Amino acid sequence: MNRRALDTQEKVLDREHPSTLTSVYNLIYLFHIQSRFSEADQLYERACSGYVEVLGSDHPTTRACVAHHCSLRDDMAN
Repeated sequence: MNRRALDTQEKVLDREHPSTLTSVYNLIYLFHIQSRFSEADQLYERACSGYVEVLGSDHPTTRACVAHHCSLRDDMAN
């Protein structure tokens, strides 16, 4: 369901719209807690690069995304 909502949001707003990136980030959270690490990792790549492009690399949201991506990578290594 969340994936379908994201697909619709991408069509209506844009893949790089801040609201779309927030939806991606929320989907990542679900994948992470479900131990769907590979799917979460792919979406983290997209979200982090989108946040850098839209908000800049020093924005708190961008930094949080990168930090959480590092946390996921740690979980994947264990």
